[in-house]
Amino acid sequence: MLYLLNSSTSWGVTIGLAVGALILFWIILYFVPVGLWFRAVVSGVRISLLQLIVMRWRKVPPSVIVDALINATKAGLTLGSDQLEAHYLAGGNVKNVVMALISADKANIDLDFNSATAIDLAGRNVFEAVQMSVIPKVIETPPVTAVAKDGIQLIAKARVTVRASIKQLVGGAGEETVLARVGEGVVSSIGSADSHKAVLENPDIISKTVLSKGLDSGTAFEILSIDIADVDIGKNIGAELQTDQAEADKNIAQAKAEERRAMAIAEEQEMKAKAQEARAKVIQAEAEVPLAMAEAFRSGNLGIMDYYKMKNIEADTEMRGSISQPKGSQGGSDSSSSKKGRKKD
Repeated sequence: MLYLLNSSTSWGVTIGLAVGALILFWIILYFVPVGLWFRAVVSGVRISLLQLIVMRWRKVPPSVIVDALINATKAGLTLGSDQLEAHYLAGGNVKNVVMALISADKANIDLDFNSATAIDLAGRNVFEAVQMSVIPKVIETPPVTAVAKDGIQLIAKARVTVRASIKQLVGGAGEETVLARVGEGVVSSIGSADSHKAVLENPDIISKTVLSKGLDSGTAFEILSIDIADVDIGKNIGAELQTDQAEADKNIAQAKAEERRAMAIAEEQEMKAKAQEARAKVIQAEAEVPLAMAEAFRSGNLGIMDYYKMKNIEADTEMRGSISQPKGSQGGSDSSSSKKGRKKD
């Protein structure tokens, strides 16, 4: 029984020692990447095992640095591990920088390590920039609307062929600025045209005018060509503006006419009121005549014969007025006078 206990204890100790040895071996291999060092030596990269261990302590992945050094060495470039480590610790993309340097060297583009790291740290993809320097990129502008001098609206689309300028990648404007400048040039070119037909006949007028303005200055690109892809006719802006102006003039004229009509109506009403006032004064004066005559009778200034003479004159005047009127109106006046007589009776 004691023998079995001793044997089981020895087996447990043996297994524990084996597991501890495996863990220790894995830790040693992690901090001492022998396989990675051997692959670097076989590829012609001179780097010591101690440098790889120090990279682990600096929290720099040795595989990233070794792979970059192998690619650079095989491409005929000479780079130091310290340079790549410094760029990695600065937050750069080591793989993109090395691939950009290899592509630039094969394409005979002047690009050194410091410039490549500066472009990468500036936030641009230096590898894509080098590729764009070798293979130009085509940027299509959104529809640009402009109006010619004859008032016709034109809608144009342009394709801009650009090539990355390595020297202007740091601090240079991007694609948005190029598109905005090209759109401004298209608007200016169409707006300076005397007729929209001239633009439709020769769309290259736009591209030549835009290219002559040097729109790529201060940008990270070099404009190689500007091609007008499509030109469509839009609205007749000139006619619409004239129609709107005519409608506004009509509304103004109507408002002024309405104002004059209102003033005329007000003046007419005022004249009617004055006429009514004058008629009231006449009636008031006529009402005072009998009173004056009665007063004249009482004072002896008017005799009975004078009164009869005045009545004869009134009757004669009324007769002459009735004779001078037409028959219809005379009959109407007679009927009205007869009616008045009947009312008096």
